[in-house]
Amino acid sequence: MAYVALSEAEKTYILHGVEDDFRCDGRSRRDYRPMELETGLVSNASGSARLRLANTDILVGVKTEIDVPNPLTPEFGKLEFFVDCSANATPEFEGRGGSDLAQELVLSLQNAYESPLAFDYRTLCLIPGQQCWKLYIDILILECGGNLHDAVSLAAKAALFNTKLPRVTATLLDAGITDLIISDNPYDCTRIGIETVPLLVTVCKIGDYCLVDPSAEEEVCSTVSVVVSVSMRNGEPFLSGTHLTGGGAMHRDTMRNCLQLGLSIGEHLNQLLTKMLKLEQERVGPKRPKTVGFLK
Repeated sequence: MAYVALSEAEKTYILHGVEDDFRCDGRSRRDYRPMELETGLVSNASGSARLRLANTDILVGVKTEIDVPNPLTPEFGKLEFFVDCSANATPEFEGRGGSDLAQELVLSLQNAYESPLAFDYRTLCLIPGQQCWKLYIDILILECGGNLHDAVSLAAKAALFNTKLPRVTATLLDAGITDLIISDNPYDCTRIGIETVPLLVTVCKIGDYCLVDPSAEEEVCSTVSVVVSVSMRNGEPFLSGTHLTGGGAMHRDTMRNCLQLGLSIGEHLNQLLTKMLKLEQERVGPKRPKTVGFLK
């Protein structure tokens, strides 16, 4: 996270606002800041999305390639995350300053997507034990304004929804060799189901209260936070992972309250994000243009 210098009076002001359920920007403890989401921005990527959460700006691109499945999971595809912290986001990211934060975000996403119930890796398999899709999810942090875990997971899920996989057909050649034919028609593609793809919800503890979507200033006032990974199964939220950030400790009752708050907020975010992505798809495409003439 970006370092923000605060005086003791400013920290006390933020603490009192959290206690009164009236934060510095007018939000309650359960409210998110204004959010803007765009998809399909990077033309040379299979899918992309850009998310602006107040002062936090995230750009995600998805690249695809055909690879060989892992021998231990021959029916599963592959997913790989990479996070780059731009030096323009904050001066602390210059040089290798953002490497620790990038590694933390990668581990959080990998843990959230690790379970087959959170992400169906079988949909990426082409020929069991021989060929599969491998997705490279590249995440670029353009600006850091707090709550990176939530912003990164929202942008990654939107980019996966925007990802188009070319349709692949298999042909059996001599000697039992299988040849893959990839369609070059941009409209002949398949989509990735994101119904169970998890979202990360950061529940921050300030004083005796828990809140979501902490700003950079509120993160300075917190000693410990819980990152809750929430996925949907049959319309119900379930916990697919969790971990603590910060150097503080947390009572078990507070931990239980944080998990319940994270599940509730995660379910609401999943519903809103899925609804808006489907509305955008219906509004802007993809639609096959009507062909005229003899070249049909």
